Amino acid sequence: MSDLPEYIGSLPNICGAEGQIQRALRASAGCQLFLPESRIDWGAMKSGFASALHMHQPLIPAGGSNLGTAEIISNLKHMMDNPGIGDNHNASVFHWCYKRMGEFIPQLMDEGKQPRVMLDYSGALLHGLRQMGLNDVFDNLKRITCDQRYRSAVEWLGNTWGHAVSPSTPVQDYRLHVMAWQQHFAAIFGLDALSRVRGFSPAEMALPNHPETAYEFVKTLKDCGYLWVLVQEHTVERPENGHGPERKHLPHRLVCRNARGDEASIIAIIKTQGSDTKLVAQMQPYYEAKGLSRWELAGKQVPPLVTQIADGENGGVMMNEFPPKYMEAMRECSGSTTPAVNVTEYLEHLFALGIQEKDLPVVQPICQKRIWDRFKPGDGAERLAQVIEQLKKEDHRFHVEGGSWTSNISWVKGYDSLLGPMERGSSLFYEKMLKPGIPASDPRFRNALFHLLCSQTSCYRYWGQGIWTDYGREICRRLEAILTHDV
Repeated sequence: MSDLPEYIGSLPNICGAEGQIQRALRASAGCQLFLPESRIDWGAMKSGFASALHMHQPLIPAGGSNLGTAEIISNLKHMMDNPGIGDNHNASVFHWCYKRMGEFIPQLMDEGKQPRVMLDYSGALLHGLRQMGLNDVFDNLKRITCDQRYRSAVEWLGNTWGHAVSPSTPVQDYRLHVMAWQQHFAAIFGLDALSRVRGFSPAEMALPNHPETAYEFVKTLKDCGYLWVLVQEHTVERPENGHGPERKHLPHRLVCRNARGDEASIIAIIKTQGSDTKLVAQMQPYYEAKGLSRWELAGKQVPPLVTQIADGENGGVMMNEFPPKYMEAMRECSGSTTPAVNVTEYLEHLFALGIQEKDLPVVQPICQKRIWDRFKPGDGAERLAQVIEQLKKEDHRFHVEGGSWTSNISWVKGYDSLLGPMERGSSLFYEKMLKPGIPASDPRFRNALFHLLCSQTSCYRYWGQGIWTDYGREICRRLEAILTHDV
């Protein structure tokens, strides 16, 4: 049973119970959440692998013919209502993809196998599915999340509620996204289930590399109780030489510093290679891990962990090839020296060996070595800005707009027509809601927050043109109207 209502009026429960959420997370901090229920033979294990499925559908103003008055609905509903456009005919398959792990996990565990999967669903998707009445998805997901027979196989990863990307989302708004996801998840699955969510999966694998933004990113995750974050290998570097990490299949420590010299760090699990759904659909992490054996870490011999994430519904290989290949690999790896494991379970095993976070090799966001070579933390924001401008003038490839799985998308350049409305909406939300201290439980706060979070989905920036830009601007218009007229 959930400890919080899933909806308050017509809106998802995304704010107002922050104290209750924090108490639940603090109560489980430092506890072994997965290891006591794990049946992995850690002594015999040579290597392991972890696979995560990322699921998202944006919310769009498309529930009607007039953009200015259309209901905000899930893009999945729009696909179902318009099957003749593009690849909208895949909508029913997407629906199955969102719930099918709730079928696969029980089947495998009832066979005596040891399946594992990590799930990453945006809050926008969860709201859209419930709004559509697709309750079968929630029934299946609750079964593997809350039923003690199956929950050891499933690890949920936190996300931003509206699938916002950190490099270009105002830091105070990014924190609101992270907190909204936690409260919405707890309202659906319960506070106990939320207490087991210790890993965070950034939307689009986008890691900020501007020192101020990166510091706030890590601080937000730590303040919200997260133990580790998933990062793409090409978005981090070793601080001593600016090169990529050497032993990618071991946990690292992501260390971020700001202009004042403040430091924040969190465990980083490195996702290797690109974001090709073929890697997960064809269980590539398993076959790569089979070729590995134990590595030394802090004086201990530990199994390396090959970690990968992919969209759980997009593409023919994910829709069609993943189910049989997943079942085959899970049956084969169960009880072997290369089992499937989830990340928090793996980290708890390392901690039980006596390994501590301070023992992990350090990484930092890309391009930062060049900044620290010229800038001493503590010299202040003005000096930092000067150094960044100097580096940009000297090398057009230098940037502080973050990195993502694409390695070539800027989340800032080329989006002026949309970033302007987004920034105005964010500023207005701060002035009307955050600055005067309007309680998060206030219905006006919740309504404005819902529109703010919807407006900041990465989809509007990723596509950056056409109807998607129109959708984004329309939600920003509504946000401004709410904040101007209702407050």
